[in-house]
Amino acid sequence: MVDGWDETAPGVLRLPSGRLVRGRGLGRPLPAGPRPTYGLYLLGKQPPAVPWRSRWLRWPDFWLPADRIDAVDALREVWMLAGAERVEVACHGGRGRTGTALACIACLDGVPPREAVAFVRAHYDRSAVEMPWQRRYVARFGRR
Repeated sequence: MVDGWDETAPGVLRLPSGRLVRGRGLGRPLPAGPRPTYGLYLLGKQPPAVPWRSRWLRWPDFWLPADRIDAVDALREVWMLAGAERVEVACHGGRGRTGTALACIACLDGVPPREAVAFVRAHYDRSAVEMPWQRRYVARFGRR
């Protein structure tokens, strides 16, 4: 097992199960402290390589994942890995796509779909999940 995130560090979201996931914006410098052991990157084009294991999910800015089946698989993988590793989820700004992904991960962790966006806004970023269709995506994701 890897030492986890410091739950008081910026961008770290504690899920009800105790799992910790860091959300961040790739448009900002890498935060100080330990590096992730795994990253899920939500971008419209392939991100640059990083020195840790990572996965790219094609997800255009302000929209939804291009491949919904791949998205479910990637988000489940993040949830599972977060139990034992330092996992981060990131898009360029760290709010819309990242917040949407974190809300879906919260659903996987047991947060009711109707409460997942509010949970992420309260515990990660008050501006998370920017678009109405992203909120609907979270609600539908939670019914899986």
